[in-house]
Amino acid sequence: MKPSDLEILLREGEGTTLEYKEGLSSSFAREVTALANTLGGRILLGVRDDGTVTGIRDSNELRARLQDIARKPVQCSDGFFWRQGAVTQKLSRDEICDFFQKQGAVRFDLAICPRFRYPQDFDPGKFAAWLDRSSITVRGPVEDILVNIEVAERSGGKLLFRNAGVLFFAHDPRRFFSQAYVTCILFKGNDRVHILDRKDFAGGVVADIEDSLRFVERNTRTAYRIEGLRREDIPEYPIKALREAVTNAVMHRDWFIEGANVFVEVTEDRIEISNPGGLPPGLHTADLGTRSVRRNPLIADLLHRIAFIEKAGTGIRRMREEAERHGSPAPVFKTDGFFTAAFKSLAAGPASPTPEVTPEVTPEVTPEVQLLKIMDGEMMQEAMGLKDDEHFRKGYLLPALEAGVIEMTIPDKPRSSKQRYRMTPLGSRILAKWREGRP
Repeated sequence: MKPSDLEILLREGEGTTLEYKEGLSSSFAREVTALANTLGGRILLGVRDDGTVTGIRDSNELRARLQDIARKPVQCSDGFFWRQGAVTQKLSRDEICDFFQKQGAVRFDLAICPRFRYPQDFDPGKFAAWLDRSSITVRGPVEDILVNIEVAERSGGKLLFRNAGVLFFAHDPRRFFSQAYVTCILFKGNDRVHILDRKDFAGGVVADIEDSLRFVERNTRTAYRIEGLRREDIPEYPIKALREAVTNAVMHRDWFIEGANVFVEVTEDRIEISNPGGLPPGLHTADLGTRSVRRNPLIADLLHRIAFIEKAGTGIRRMREEAERHGSPAPVFKTDGFFTAAFKSLAAGPASPTPEVTPEVTPEVTPEVQLLKIMDGEMMQEAMGLKDDEHFRKGYLLPALEAGVIEMTIPDKPRSSKQRYRMTPLGSRILAKWREGRP
């Protein structure tokens, strides 16, 4: 260090990255540990707290003591420390846990779940279904496979399950982790105030992903494009991209955050999929699609074995490619403590010279067409088994109104007791096309 550099440090005063020590006291190890655990920094020996230089005798013994202390940059004999301004502060137990989690030294999915008991809490049906989908060809005792795929380990004659194994193969994962579920919500309009439908899925990682996608497919529309004698189904959103997004959300969420879970929110013109934890340490927004940091490597491996994900680092790129292939706007990603992937509906995409797209008319899956058939006298509500008025309103009446295939006879008084509904010209055309195309 040059004398001019030393002069600057002496004028600067003690702070988060600078400490003065007159001698090699018993607190020196704490200061080294605190700096190493924070942002790094310098300790000037032979300098009083007020910046007065007293000097210190250099010797081989002094250098040896410094090297011995520096071998423990995270912990010293007095505990764990970090810097807050010019003060060295000892970490509490919870702060120590948080520190190691943020540094990636403790992995949630690899940790042992002490409350899980095998085989009482183990669901063999879930494991058999996962195994059938996997690329594992050599079969053997269940316990051996569980150990080989690293979801469990043997200890003292017992089979101990890791957290990832609990999330995949427990009878009830939420009994062990309250945050182990996915919430799917269908909103009316775009203001996220009025909820039309909500489901919490807590059947395990694989079931949660699949149930969430079924919720999306059930609450979004399908159209079709007719060219000549061929009909092409066109979903409102790129389903493969949504599958990738939901899978990524479950796989990459911060499982240490217990007060939050994965959300799938469907509004009038978009779908947002969010997971707690933001980006893993070492990954920045600019890296999305080019770099990969796996927060939960064992969960990722278990999903990769059943082809729910491909190579690491391709998820964001695949979402973008699928949206482009579908003709939808590119997904938008944001991080603010949560990581969110937002998809706009096909209707929001750029205009293009494509053939006419008409609401789907397959009667087995489209509420709008079933309602048109009711209004046309071909099928009565009782015959459909829809005895619940609220289910009929949410599942059939509202979708048909929003699709523009029916309309109110008294639009200015939607809650009038005299309110009736009639088929629109669009609804008549759709029903006519359905009749032409049915077997």
